[in-house]
Amino acid sequence: MIFIEKFLPLPDIPKRYGAEGMIEVFYKKDGRIEVLQTVDAFAGLHLEDVVWIDMVSPEGEEKRAVEAFLGTSLQTRAQAEEIESSSRFSETDTAIFANTNFVIPGPDEYSLQTVSFIVSDNVLTTIRENPIRSFTILQRRLQAFPKNYPDGFSVFVSILEQRVDLDADMIEIMSQEIAQYNKKVSLGEDVNEEFLLDINQLQENTMLVRENVVDKQRMVSSLLKSDIWPEHLSVKLEVLLKDIASLINHTNFSFERLEYLQNTVIGIINLDQNKIMKIFTLVSLLLMPPTLIASFFGMNVSFGGFVADSPWTWGLILASMLISIVAIYLIFKHRKMF
Repeated sequence: MIFIEKFLPLPDIPKRYGAEGMIEVFYKKDGRIEVLQTVDAFAGLHLEDVVWIDMVSPEGEEKRAVEAFLGTSLQTRAQAEEIESSSRFSETDTAIFANTNFVIPGPDEYSLQTVSFIVSDNVLTTIRENPIRSFTILQRRLQAFPKNYPDGFSVFVSILEQRVDLDADMIEIMSQEIAQYNKKVSLGEDVNEEFLLDINQLQENTMLVRENVVDKQRMVSSLLKSDIWPEHLSVKLEVLLKDIASLINHTNFSFERLEYLQNTVIGIINLDQNKIMKIFTLVSLLLMPPTLIASFFGMNVSFGGFVADSPWTWGLILASMLISIVAIYLIFKHRKMF
């Protein structure tokens, strides 16, 4: 199956991700955006200067430090992975809590990673368990173009925009895979059980991406209904909704193509099996009359007369067998039964 290197985590992660966790605090300073990687940095920071707090597998101490700095509670991993709508998105008078899944492509199977977003006092806080390439790319853009990210809301929108773009790329890659499989079938290449399993895995990946896109659609719709979401960023969310709707249509079309391709492959496999059974049936039919003749002359009975005394007895027996084979073949050929 096709796998694009662009979806792999970046190799130059600033700190090793592991059980110890990681935190990065992005804050404004002299028109730039600086980054700190320790909870001790909160002691010298003001809330209005911080734009984004990104945590990967955070420890309890790191979570408590962030909660104390923001003055709000952070969600646990169990709460983030809830599937109910009330748990996926909620808000208070001053904060937004949103949870969504990010698709992580692999060589064969795709997986989901839950990411929590908390926006409180214009500060975005993200909690995740593993590195995600779109986050790392955005962190670089954040420092390269600080004016484009004045607060946590703008960072949140940028993450969603980048994620939808990556989802679109994944859907395009899957469309290319489907086209390659179609081409293989059209060229009459070997279609076997492994080929069918690859198509089934591609179906699973397509469904996973579609579920992920629908989850984004639900979250963006909830953000548009939020009372504390900035009005000037609502336009970007509306554009995102249109993009997501087109992606859903594309995944539906891809899934229909996969179903058609799967039915075609199953039909080809059935035809091949029918051909094999047809050959066995034909061989059985052709050998039935000679077998009957051989059994008849092989009986322990004295025939006497011409048959017993003639030196041509074996020739007559063989000739009658061949005649019976040719007769059966011509009859079935005339009736187009093979």
